Amino acid sequence: MFRITLLFILSLVALSLANQDDYTGYKVYKIVPKNEDELKTIQTLIKHPQVDVWTSSKLIGHPTVFMVPPTLENQLKSLLRVNNMPYDTLIEDVQRTIINEKNEQAEARRIFDDRSGRISFKQYERFDTISGYLRNLTNLHPNLVKLVNIGKSYEGRDLEVLKISSGGNGNKPAIFVDGGIHAREWISPATVLYIINRLVENYSQNSALTDNIDWYILPVINPDGYEYTHTKFRLWRKTRSPNGLSCVGTDANRNFDFHWKEIGASSDPCDETFAGLKAFSEKETAALSNFALSIKKNVKLYLTFHSYGQYILYPWGWTSALPNDVDELDALGRKANAVSGYKYTVGSSTNVLYAAAGGSDDWFKGVAGVNLSYTIELPGGGSAGFDLPPSRIEEVVQDTYKMVKVFASYIDKKFVNNK
Repeated sequence: MFRITLLFILSLVALSLANQDDYTGYKVYKIVPKNEDELKTIQTLIKHPQVDVWTSSKLIGHPTVFMVPPTLENQLKSLLRVNNMPYDTLIEDVQRTIINEKNEQAEARRIFDDRSGRISFKQYERFDTISGYLRNLTNLHPNLVKLVNIGKSYEGRDLEVLKISSGGNGNKPAIFVDGGIHAREWISPATVLYIINRLVENYSQNSALTDNIDWYILPVINPDGYEYTHTKFRLWRKTRSPNGLSCVGTDANRNFDFHWKEIGASSDPCDETFAGLKAFSEKETAALSNFALSIKKNVKLYLTFHSYGQYILYPWGWTSALPNDVDELDALGRKANAVSGYKYTVGSSTNVLYAAAGGSDDWFKGVAGVNLSYTIELPGGGSAGFDLPPSRIEEVVQDTYKMVKVFASYIDKKFVNNK
């Protein structure tokens, strides 16, 4: 039987990583559970308000990676020692890792900076550059793309969806793609931008994916948080709207109005998984949902990109029960995984990863009626997982695009060629 020490329980104080800007002395650990008891110990451990979970799983043999402050180091090691659980220290000092990543990004920008309005995929782009790129595409390819403003973020940044369509009077099946809902997951917007790049700038080679299908693509749902990770706090996860007396931000992927805050979400405004003061409290999630509902009759597939962990997840996140069409969801996920050079785990969110209500994938399926709805947790890299080096961006986005083509071909076959 697993044991949780009294010392560890007493340390559950109302502190948070949410406003942390200096991670000196913070460490990152990895634990790979060997049995059910160790899984239970880990599930208790990661509920601590000062434990920042970077990737986790409910499966034996799959790693959980988390960051802890110096004040918890002794308690954590005591807990693991009592339960005879081995662990690896992945990062001895998180602040040093952040500084190293900043230097790598600066060097990549120095070498590959392009003022022509293009994207190089040799560096992580800032939000203004991303917006400029989308506008540039509308000028260069006016018959193929259209930029749709669906609202503004809390800090006033434009939320813009790029519609890619080669015609069809709006009657074609559509795919909705988004990224950047969690601010620190930089490889997510980069991946979504690569999908745009292939479909638009390489149209002649990828026309089979756009002739019969319309695409709606939002590269960065959470631009305020994304910019904050570039300018202030690298590991920021949430939005930037005020939500209490002292804390800022809501976990946008707990804010959707489908079984909102039922499980796997926090009521504490300082918590990383704070669900918001109400469902759709965030301008970003409200704008996304309103736009999605306006086009829902055509959308047949939803793909949202996160990092990291290498999972292809389908609903539900609010319950361990499986959707009625689980066989189709699972088979398509595994078919996409088969073309990837990485090994992804395929399954329902709750049963493979953890329960988390209020996510966008559940909402798209449960409310917008998009039956084929997936969250793709991309590969991590570097020493922190979130700090995939700029030199590996192309490797990951190119591999992911192989999977996207499988998803798109399935939609073409099911909703066009089978008619």
